[in-house]
Amino acid sequence: MGQPPSPGPAEQSLPGRQGLCAGRRRPVRLARDNPKLMTEPTVAAEAGGLFSSLPLAESLRRAVADQGYATMTPIQAKAIPVVLSGRDVMGAAQTGTGKTAAFSLPLLQKLLKHENTSASPARHPVRALVLAPTRELADQVAVNVKAYAKYTQLRVACVYGGVDMNPQTQELRRGVEVLIATPGRLLDHIQAKNCNLGQVEYVVLDEADRMLDIGFLPDLQRILSYLPKQRQTLLFSATFSPEIKKLAQSYLQDPVLVEVARPNATAATIEQRFFAVEDDDKRRAVRHLLRERGLSQAIVFVNSKLGAARLARSLEREGLKTAALHGDKSQDERLKALEAFKRNEVQLLVATDVAARGLDIADLPAVFNFDIPFNAEDYVHRIGRTGRAGASGLAMSFVSRSDQRLVAEIEKLIKKQIEVEPLELEEDERPRRPRRRDDEEERPARAAASHGPRSQPAVPRDPLFDQPYEEKPGAAPSWEKQPKPEPSLRPLSPYIKPKRKVAALLGGSRFVELPLVVGRHPQADGGGAVHLHHQCLEHA
Repeated sequence: MGQPPSPGPAEQSLPGRQGLCAGRRRPVRLARDNPKLMTEPTVAAEAGGLFSSLPLAESLRRAVADQGYATMTPIQAKAIPVVLSGRDVMGAAQTGTGKTAAFSLPLLQKLLKHENTSASPARHPVRALVLAPTRELADQVAVNVKAYAKYTQLRVACVYGGVDMNPQTQELRRGVEVLIATPGRLLDHIQAKNCNLGQVEYVVLDEADRMLDIGFLPDLQRILSYLPKQRQTLLFSATFSPEIKKLAQSYLQDPVLVEVARPNATAATIEQRFFAVEDDDKRRAVRHLLRERGLSQAIVFVNSKLGAARLARSLEREGLKTAALHGDKSQDERLKALEAFKRNEVQLLVATDVAARGLDIADLPAVFNFDIPFNAEDYVHRIGRTGRAGASGLAMSFVSRSDQRLVAEIEKLIKKQIEVEPLELEEDERPRRPRRRDDEEERPARAAASHGPRSQPAVPRDPLFDQPYEEKPGAAPSWEKQPKPEPSLRPLSPYIKPKRKVAALLGGSRFVELPLVVGRHPQADGGGAVHLHHQCLEHA
């Protein structure tokens, strides 16, 4: 592989870089903890270095050339040699600067020693593990890694939640060398004994701060407990927080800090605008800016899943081709929405922060922050969807009266003064003031007072209806029980028992009580029977 490159300013800032044992963990010093690094330029490796100058195999160089890449970005020029030297790395760079290639190319180069054509799963254990916080980011990383490894015999698989586990299980049991996964689904496969992480040599934590934000720290700790102690760990993110620093101290061994810009910085190619817009005007402000700027596509970020669904329906009713992307959507629906947006079939993609990490959409012109994010670091990732790979981009944020504190936190994070501008909307775009209940109640009274009583057509009245109730003389009160009149029946024989009801299905009547013979007439054999039959006919 050759000798590792000489350390840059950021690498030299780490104490004890030389002469430390590999198993000893040292505290990580970030740029914001070192005043010297805050004043010196952090871009030690300029873009423009050729991939052909790297000690990469011909199969990897060919795959990179097929992707149309010839020169390296600063993070790639600085991180790839360090990863090839076998050191743990903490990489800090803005989104859209090529962090995926910065860790995937050197890992594939080091895995080529395990390349084989055997069909046995035992010859293809998991040797490199890449953890990503969201399904979309995991899928995107897998697409890039497969593109770089297409001329090799290395197997690449991607597992994430929201889809059936059976196809993933079959792929894992066939054997893979590079596994890209989200923490939750990976734990499901580990518990199902579908994969063994006992031979993992390289671990990558991509967008680690986001994994901590959404509560994946316990899952990360469980996953890392399954890995061998001797491994190379890489941590890449656009933002550094105290939690990330603590995570690095726990799981990285003497890491090298590789940064090409100040942590939490935004790309210089992105134009950032903040407009003072009330909540009722935001939807029409989106339409106004789309028409004024001539934007063909944009991502609109909101803070809630319900808000994303409602805003997407509203914009769709107003004639804009819109799709929604949030956590309540199934994985198939999310992938279809992304593919439609990338094919320019959809003009607006209304999304929550699930789409703010790692999504690479070529030539995206603009991003709207319909809602100011609750977490200031999410702002950096949101606007990083535009202005990628050195292209220019536009980020527009709508600030209401209740967002002043959130804007102050963003200003503190990016270390830039934010100027909130007024936005002039046209008259036809101003929303109508919603009716209040008081207005609806007072409007009929005001109309009656101003116009006077209206003449109503004469309606014939029923004189009986207007008369008061008059009680009939001698009538008993209705609540008193009236005696039931006795039925007029002729006297019965002493041998007949009265008041015995017979069901209608047995030949009786529903309202007539039939007599029942209980003895024989003493003077004749058949007289009693003939007499009973005669009585039944009469009473029935």
